Amino acid sequence: MIKAGILGGGQLGRMLLQEAANYPVEVTVMEKDPTCPAAKLCHHFIQGDITNYGDVIRFGEGLDVITIEIENVNIEALFELENRGCRIIPKPAVLQTIKNKILQKEFYSRNEIPTAAYKVLQSQEELRQNIDFLPAVHKLATGGYDGKGVQILKSADEVSLGFDAASVLEKMISIDKEIAITVAVAANGKTAIYPAVEMFFDPVLNLLDLQLCPAGIPQKTLWKAEAMAMSVARNLGSPGIFAIEMFVDRDGNVWVNETAPRVHNSGHHTIEAHFSSQFDMLWRIMLDYPLGNTNMIMSSMMVNLLGAEGFAGKTRYEGLEEVLSIPDVFVHLYGKTETKPGRKMGHATIISNEKQELIHQANRIKSALKIKGDKTI
Repeated sequence: MIKAGILGGGQLGRMLLQEAANYPVEVTVMEKDPTCPAAKLCHHFIQGDITNYGDVIRFGEGLDVITIEIENVNIEALFELENRGCRIIPKPAVLQTIKNKILQKEFYSRNEIPTAAYKVLQSQEELRQNIDFLPAVHKLATGGYDGKGVQILKSADEVSLGFDAASVLEKMISIDKEIAITVAVAANGKTAIYPAVEMFFDPVLNLLDLQLCPAGIPQKTLWKAEAMAMSVARNLGSPGIFAIEMFVDRDGNVWVNETAPRVHNSGHHTIEAHFSSQFDMLWRIMLDYPLGNTNMIMSSMMVNLLGAEGFAGKTRYEGLEEVLSIPDVFVHLYGKTETKPGRKMGHATIISNEKQELIHQANRIKSALKIKGDKTI
C-alpha cells in the first residue's frame, strides 16, 4: 500500500480523497483546521501548519509521495524531504518558481512563452516611477490567490491602490476570451492534454463564475493555445497536473497569464464530463500508473457555488432540492460549515451537447441555489 500525503485540506484535497478510494493508497492530510473539508475523508489527519518547516518535515516522515492543493507551502521542507527520498509532485523547484509571480513571469520569458509585457517592482515608489506603463495589472509577487493580491491600475490617479511590496506590473491586454488548458505529465515524461475551457469571471469578486467546455475559440487559436500549454508543462520539467490560464486577445493572439501546478478550479467539470478527471489523473501520476483518457464524454458547463452576499456564519442551503431535480446536473458541496460572501462553497456541473441548454441550466442554478449563513452582515 502506497503512503501518500496531501498538504492542505480544502475542497481540492477533499475531491482528491474522493478519487483516492479507487486506488491502493493510504492518504494523510495536514491542515491547521481540523474541521476542514478533507479532514473526515482521509485515512490520517495531522493538525499542522503547511508553511512551517518542522511541521512539513514531520508530516513527510514515512510517506512515499506528497502533493499539494495550494502553492503556499514550505518549499525548503519539501526540498529536504525530496533529498530523503520522498517523491514530491510537483517537484519543489516547480513550486518555488510558480508561487512567486516574478519568478513565474521570468520563467515564461526565459522559455519564449508569450506572456503580457511586465516590469518587476519592489515598492510603491517604483510603481510611481512607471506610470507610463499604465493601464496595467499590479500583482503581488507572493501571497495572492482567488483575486486577492491583484489590482487593476488604469491611470496615475489609481497608483495609491497599488502594492508597496515586491510585485509584477503587467501591461493590460485587450482580452477577448479567458481560457485554461490542463496538461498531465507522467514521471516518464508522457503527457496528456485536456480540452480547452472558456472561463467567465465575476467582475466584482474577480472569481471564476462560469466555465464552458470546450472553449468557443477558432481551431487555429486552439492549436496555438495547446502548443503553449504543452511548452509550459514540458519546460517545468516535473510530473504533475498543470492548469495553464491564458488570454486570447481581439487579434487572436494567445498569452499565458498564470499556471497552477496542481488540480484547479478550471478542471472540476472533468469529474463527470471526461473519462479521466483531473483528480483521477493526479493519482495515476502519483502512483506511477498509465495516464488516463482526457477525452470529453459530453460538453459541459460548471457553475461555482459561492457564499451569498449579505450573509455569514453557519452554512444554510436554499434551493438545493430544486437544483438536484434538474436532469444531468451534478452538485458538489465542499462540506464547509461556515460561509461568508464570495467563499467557494461548492460547484455544479451540467452536461449536454447543446450549448443553449448548458447556459439555460446554469442560469437556473444561479437563480435557485443560495448559500447563506445564519447571520446577516
